[in-house]
Amino acid sequence: MTERRSEEVAESARSRARWVALACWALFCGALIFGCAQAALGQRSARRELQVDGYRIDLQLDPEAHTMTATTVVTFTAPEGADAITFGLHPALKITNITDDAGALLTGQRTTDGNVRIVPTTVPGEKPLHWTFVYSGKITGNEDGPVEGLKLAAIGDPITYLLYPARWFPMTGYLTDRFTMELHIRVPQGERVIASGSTGVKQITLENGKPGTEYDFNWAKPGFPGTVIAGRFVDPATANSAANVKAYVTVAHQGEANGVAEIAAREMDFFTTAFGQPESGRMNVVEIPNDTLPAFWAPELAAIMGAHLNDSAGTRLLSNTLAHQWWGSEMSPASLNDAWITNGMARYAELMYVEEASGRTALARAVTDISSGAIAYDTTPLSAAGRLGAFAPQFQSMTLEKGAMVFHMLRWEVGDAAFRQILRGALSEYTDRSIRSSQFEKVAEQVSQKNLTPFFSQWIDGTGEPKFVDKYAVYRLGNGKGFRTIGQIQQDMDLFNMPVDLQIETDGKTVNQRIDVVGTETQYVVDTFGRPRHITIDPDNWVLKNTPELQVRAAILRGQQLAAQDDLNGALGEYQKALQYNPQSSLASYRIGATLFTEKNYQGSANAFRDALRGDDDPAWTEVWSHIQLGKIFDVTGQRERAVNEYRQAIQTNDNTQGALNEARLYLRKPYKRPEDE
Repeated sequence: MTERRSEEVAESARSRARWVALACWALFCGALIFGCAQAALGQRSARRELQVDGYRIDLQLDPEAHTMTATTVVTFTAPEGADAITFGLHPALKITNITDDAGALLTGQRTTDGNVRIVPTTVPGEKPLHWTFVYSGKITGNEDGPVEGLKLAAIGDPITYLLYPARWFPMTGYLTDRFTMELHIRVPQGERVIASGSTGVKQITLENGKPGTEYDFNWAKPGFPGTVIAGRFVDPATANSAANVKAYVTVAHQGEANGVAEIAAREMDFFTTAFGQPESGRMNVVEIPNDTLPAFWAPELAAIMGAHLNDSAGTRLLSNTLAHQWWGSEMSPASLNDAWITNGMARYAELMYVEEASGRTALARAVTDISSGAIAYDTTPLSAAGRLGAFAPQFQSMTLEKGAMVFHMLRWEVGDAAFRQILRGALSEYTDRSIRSSQFEKVAEQVSQKNLTPFFSQWIDGTGEPKFVDKYAVYRLGNGKGFRTIGQIQQDMDLFNMPVDLQIETDGKTVNQRIDVVGTETQYVVDTFGRPRHITIDPDNWVLKNTPELQVRAAILRGQQLAAQDDLNGALGEYQKALQYNPQSSLASYRIGATLFTEKNYQGSANAFRDALRGDDDPAWTEVWSHIQLGKIFDVTGQRERAVNEYRQAIQTNDNTQGALNEARLYLRKPYKRPEDE
């Protein structure tokens, strides 16, 4: 068992759900190749070199040989006078020839960033061009792909996946240029193919003489249909409540298919009620391997990692993926600077479903989770996110987490009814189109009939969060009329202008009053019958604010992201910052211990795990896993008796978070050994 796995199993279910969702949507909800890979796809953020309108692709897959052959006709418009045109194409694919509308051969060459630069035979004008690409190649998933470290395409058994950002077809304008796609895909007999816009299936004979099947697809609406998944899936499971929702899984996950289909149907029904009818009445949930992205979406398609098909993390992950049928597919961002709209709303749609399924308390917990990500890197306005690379933690936290919090706060600002109308209004007006931040703001103001310039100026064009301080005095009113509280809400952001909930707990009834906080100091007066005992600003976390608790969470999040990038020194620095905010943070101490254990600094690691056990026990799983990690330390340092004692203490906690008890029992039977020692 590797150290990486040991870290993973130590996550709590809620933390794991958050991490999975973040990982997934950082990779696709407008974030995937949107920034650093704009350059990789040969683009300029301020001016597109060409606009792709549609594709017609004939594709043959050979899972046994891990190969594909394709003929793709690209319909596009290039700026007049362009002397060269660049498309992105997977580095493993080799082009046989490229021809123009007249059938003339075109000259193309690979550039250093893996793109294909093509010199046209005639100077392009403003009319559409139709170029034909013939290419083939072997893709196992182990080759260098368009994004280092990510497997976005693999041809094999039992599942083949060709995800849109893998550039398995000549592409440009990632998630900005909407296109149509007609697909004709040939596979060996027994393989099923899932893509957008299914139209027909027929039995054929492949070029090698073996029986095969051709699947035809046609997505005629401008969008992002460029994902194909094929495999030896069992007969699809259908939701009882919705025959149009199906789940395609392999034999290994056959027992989970019905549950997945039912969950997807409930989530689709909720989102349809919230956002309106989706672009298509069909939805296919499809299993993808565990070595690719946690999830992916395309029109009519939600691909979910097999390991998360039917667990608590997978339920949230699936809701997030399905929400992209509206936020990403039906409507897309006009630029990277606008990615917070679709990224953030898909993330918040996930939280809306959490609230629907588990109540307002569960929503509050989820909001706390995303708030830490929202403040982790809040140094660049959302309106300037285009400056960042798509894989930068800053971009991910901003567009996903802060974007979600913007929608959460907008809901508080305008009310539930107006909020739902704003979402429906934006989707209706910009169906099959892209949207800019200014356009969304206009829709929000028209629907709510409110001046939202201060709101969007603060949260889209600005940075920082208010740090509230409440100063007040309580006075007894005469003749038994109760008490009057005269106070002042202070915060450090001069341009802040937003309503805030003030909760006054008294000897009797708790009173909530909405206070319009403007500037750094806002006066208020509240009369209550009972004597005020405690006053809380924004008790339900409707406003993104700076608190010591969130600073701890944010520092730990930054540390985890640095650790994932193998920057262990940077990670330790962030965990130490978390301890400065809260010296009793069990989670910060646990993370320090785990990092030092990776570096084989066993004494320092043991000290940190002891600190975790003496800390605030938040989250509770740090207790059981600290004992397990201490047991491992004693095992690798030759102190078996002490190791056994720690494993027994772990079992006594009766906390099986992420299989902790199973892990402890395993090492009770057999001493832990580092992987390199086995």
